[in-house]
Amino acid sequence: MQAHQRAGLKGLPSDARPREKLLSRGANALSDTELLALLLRTGMAGKHVLQLAQELLDTCGGLAGLVATDAAALGRIKGLGPSKRALIAAVMEIARRALAQPLKARDLLNDPAAVCDFLRLQLGDRPHEVFALLLLDSQHRLIAFEELFRGTLNQASVFPREVVLRALHHQAAAVVLAHNHPSGLAEPSAADVAITRSLRDALALVGVRVLDHIVVTRERAASFSQLGLL
Repeated sequence: MQAHQRAGLKGLPSDARPREKLLSRGANALSDTELLALLLRTGMAGKHVLQLAQELLDTCGGLAGLVATDAAALGRIKGLGPSKRALIAAVMEIARRALAQPLKARDLLNDPAAVCDFLRLQLGDRPHEVFALLLLDSQHRLIAFEELFRGTLNQASVFPREVVLRALHHQAAAVVLAHNHPSGLAEPSAADVAITRSLRDALALVGVRVLDHIVVTRERAASFSQLGLL
């Protein structure tokens, strides 16, 4: 029991405890490690909570990577029990929804930077390619964000029928296509262009416009619309 307590925040001097620092100096005074340690609260045998928090950030690639990590992947990290995994997953989902909320109240065409930031956070740190949809109403406001396909993307793995069905399900008037490049290079490939044209033609048959296709990495985003590829 004593070792468990020393692994937690109570074992620190009062002026070094993240909670006290936050209350006296504000949340922006805390490092990423300290913020995460506040959520974790305790470490594990032989490992202080701050060390556990730092290892978690290193494993996930920082806070952006942690936001993109699902609960199943968190379960493979030693030292994270069900309660810690659930708490982290809940906080990360709150962060994702907070970023999505402004997109539901504005015309996405008027704020392309916000769309790119949202997509980089959602997809930029994924270790594999993920194809996703931003489904929009007639005023180009976000209805829903859905991930549809994973793995190496090509015309054989991205099914236009599934994309059309999701658009019809949400009664979308338009969509923004999106996927990530784990390589770190955001430039669209020839396969990306072919997929986009296939999906554009399929969606046009049911009256749904493809406004853009955005390719993201952790640091960058490339817009088909801005590149003249639509």
